[in-house]
Amino acid sequence: MASTEQQEHAVALLEPKVEEAYTTDGSLGVDGNPAMKHLTGGWRACRPILGTEFCYCLAYYGITFNLVTYLTAELHQSNVAAANNVSTWQATCFLTPLAGAVAADSYWGRYRTMVVSCCIGVAGMLMAALSALLPLLIKDTSSMASAQEIILFLGLYMIAFGVGGLRPCLMSFGADQFDDGDTSERISKGSYFNWYIFTMNCASVISTTAMVLVQDHYGWALGLGIPAMVLAIGLSCLVAASREYRFQTTRGSPLTRVCQVAVAAVRKFNVAPPADMALLYDLPEDASSMKGVQRIEHTADLRFFDKAAVVTASDEEAPRNPWRLCVVTQVEELKILVRMLPLWACVAFYYTATAQANSTFVEQGMAMDTRVGSFHVPPASLATFQIITTIVLIPLYDRAFVPAARRLTGREKGISDLVRIGGGLAMAALAMAAAALVETRRARVAHAGMEPTSILWQAPQYVLVGVGELLATVGQLDFFYSQAPPAMKTVCTALGFISVAAGEYLSSLVVTAVSWATATGGRPGWIPDDLNEGHLDRFFWMMAGLGCLNLVAFTSCAMRYKSRKDC
Repeated sequence: MASTEQQEHAVALLEPKVEEAYTTDGSLGVDGNPAMKHLTGGWRACRPILGTEFCYCLAYYGITFNLVTYLTAELHQSNVAAANNVSTWQATCFLTPLAGAVAADSYWGRYRTMVVSCCIGVAGMLMAALSALLPLLIKDTSSMASAQEIILFLGLYMIAFGVGGLRPCLMSFGADQFDDGDTSERISKGSYFNWYIFTMNCASVISTTAMVLVQDHYGWALGLGIPAMVLAIGLSCLVAASREYRFQTTRGSPLTRVCQVAVAAVRKFNVAPPADMALLYDLPEDASSMKGVQRIEHTADLRFFDKAAVVTASDEEAPRNPWRLCVVTQVEELKILVRMLPLWACVAFYYTATAQANSTFVEQGMAMDTRVGSFHVPPASLATFQIITTIVLIPLYDRAFVPAARRLTGREKGISDLVRIGGGLAMAALAMAAAALVETRRARVAHAGMEPTSILWQAPQYVLVGVGELLATVGQLDFFYSQAPPAMKTVCTALGFISVAAGEYLSSLVVTAVSWATATGGRPGWIPDDLNEGHLDRFFWMMAGLGCLNLVAFTSCAMRYKSRKDC
């Protein structure tokens, strides 16, 4: 038999392994107990999540890319009405993630929000498919058109609400599967965001080719029914792996907590924060309301919001009113959001520039020679260069660039998220400059009566947009998630999608303003219907200049930004 000393030594050796058996971030397993590292999380849990993401993107983009064709060819809407309907619906799909994020962080949790949203999305896609089946079911053509529109738009906006729950939750739920307290898992989390965008782009390629082909050649009933089946498969993948997931507990409405700090600070406008910040209101570690809450240390900037945590005589005389007195951690959550807002605005303008790939780039391509040998290339198909660039570069970035940069910089991610975003903003400005140069050549050739410029000259500008997506889009998703307060992960992830919506709206505003300002006095303006009469190159140069100014503003904000942790 082993001696008592040997037994004690064996127990001592085993104790660290017992501690390492559980995650350090407070995540739970499906049974509600602390999550065990070797049974949950990591890539084993992320693979079904990425599978769900692939199915969701394939289904969503399978409807999105060709929707305007369905509205004009089948429902006989005008080009203007169809374009406006598609734009309004897509904008709604980028705004609903905020509502989904609030529901996830406040009430249901990310997993339940995804399951409910996915079910709503499947139902909406079935409604869209039903609208295409109606001509086979209803013989009265006079009432069929209106019934088709009602059913279709009911389905589309159900899809928008389904997307609202899936978009922010899938990404943040996948990131939740990696424990920040484990170095190897923390490194893997950075790779997860790369592969998330990789998966999304792979689904986009299939949607722009196979799905569009089915809709154009085999009918809309099948073309709109397949997305519903694909999303249902994604829901099955998500639910089947439930026992492998790590779950984060909800901690109340994050927006309510933020509003409480703002209201409390305003109500104490004339109260000066104490010189000793240790006097600010905080709860003891064993307080029931602070259990499971990761505390955030006080920071010295944005002192105005510290007023919300100042204890006055009236606060001591009555039970704490959360709209008058807030804890330090709550104050710091608002400070984190305020610090991120200038960076968010710069990222939003990045999407104003990249939005040109789906609008003015296509218009430019329509004025060029679309023949490549014996093939006719649709101008919108040039976006394939953008998607393929991102698909090819993501594995190279993740497997080659990051390890090499890590050896040089000592950073786990190779370079910081802010440097990565800045690189993406620079690529957007270069893409606008490349488009301007191509347009200058195209217009000069057209005015000289020479052979039209080949559409393949547009390839470099699409490639630059693809590189920008690799850098800025992935970087900002990682940045908003990693910098977010623990109780606001999904809400801050939704900021990334709202920046896309803001960029799209701003793009529409910029194009409208430029057209109005340059078309006065009977002039055709910079962006007329006949580009040979305008100066689209000037518009692209203007966007390139604004992109450079945006990069300067972003760099200035990034240098002043106080990170929650060194990434």
